[in-house]
Amino acid sequence: MSNPSNGAARPETKALLAALNPAMVSLMDELSGVMFCAKDADGRYVLVNQVFVGRTRERSRRDVIGKRAADLFVPELAERYESQDIRVRTTDKPLRGELELIRHVGGAPGWFLTSKLPLHDESGAYVGLVSVSQDLRSGDADDATIQAMARLRGDIEDLLERGEVPSVADLAVLAGCSPASLDRRVRRVFGLSPRQLVLRLRVDRAAHLLTSSTVPLAQVAAAAGFYDQPSFSRTFARLTGETPSSFRTRSRRA
Repeated sequence: MSNPSNGAARPETKALLAALNPAMVSLMDELSGVMFCAKDADGRYVLVNQVFVGRTRERSRRDVIGKRAADLFVPELAERYESQDIRVRTTDKPLRGELELIRHVGGAPGWFLTSKLPLHDESGAYVGLVSVSQDLRSGDADDATIQAMARLRGDIEDLLERGEVPSVADLAVLAGCSPASLDRRVRRVFGLSPRQLVLRLRVDRAAHLLTSSTVPLAQVAAAAGFYDQPSFSRTFARLTGETPSSFRTRSRRA
């Protein structure tokens, strides 16, 4: 993957390129079912692979470099991607396994699982992010299964919003299938068991509350469906690598 030709002299571009591993970037061109991009702190694309170009309205990497999401994707999707970028930057935490529909104007849609990681220079300053989006069409999940699981994820989030933590039996009813079939379908799309999916969404909800509000940790625990604050703190630390309080403190500083 060659270096960007547009905007290569911009300070934001230079800072991001210095933080990237050249070998890792080179490998991104070998992936046939994964979109890769790197954005600088100003939200401009600095590096992309050919799979990424194929999901935009442009024909070459040269036409993509230096542009923002709003220049390449339909408005509602561009807003979503930029919102994800803001979340990664403000929380300084990775975004992992986000199920989303990616398409360009006039193009066919495709389901992807997206992960984004923040990048920093030697002083610790944020310089941008890298993003990979795995095309679920390249796996063994058909469109109907992917869309059904996307709806299920939305249903889980709605239940959590109402203070309910669904069981596997509840999820099977929502999905209109047996628990065994549900397990296969969830693993096929998310790479998780149904219980793991619910737990991840609970932790995601807690992380959002920690960064977007000042409510006490006990209320965050309850809102995420945990029995008490200690159990919430243990689970959050196990899955994220830090306690809820340290996560909130660092996010505020960022």
